[in-house]
Amino acid sequence: MKIWFDTEFYENGKTIELISIGAIREDGATYYAESPTGYDAASIDPWLVENVRPHLVGGENVKHRDVIAADLIEFAGERPEFWAYYADYDWVVLCQLFGRMIDLPKGWPMYCRDIKQWCDSLGNPELPKQESAEHNALADAVWNRQAWEFLASCQYMAERKAR
Repeated sequence: MKIWFDTEFYENGKTIELISIGAIREDGATYYAESPTGYDAASIDPWLVENVRPHLVGGENVKHRDVIAADLIEFAGERPEFWAYYADYDWVVLCQLFGRMIDLPKGWPMYCRDIKQWCDSLGNPELPKQESAEHNALADAVWNRQAWEFLASCQYMAERKAR
């Protein structure tokens, strides 16, 4: 099962701290959660204050890290294929929910596939414009899926043309 996801996070060059995470599966089901420290983390840096904090909704979306990890296991299943845009930090933040990378759930990959790298390998076509709010983790995850679908059609057309 493909899972497209995005995170919002605070980082200072030494630490990466989860603020929020959003994901969408192939079947269209979505998941969104915020860290209990997310609002405070989004208040540290002026860029986060301006771009991320306005999208935090709080309430029942605020969950402890162990709950988010358990939710993600249930959401993603046993053999997920993770995709993100500029995925490096997002993947680290997701993995840290489980402790160390070697603590990831059984059957989960120890890597994430990167939409931007795939885009570059296809000649860097212009991706669809994101119509929803940027830096909202769930909206960004939905856009990641749209970008992936666009690139899949680009690859299909290139392969068809090469025949």
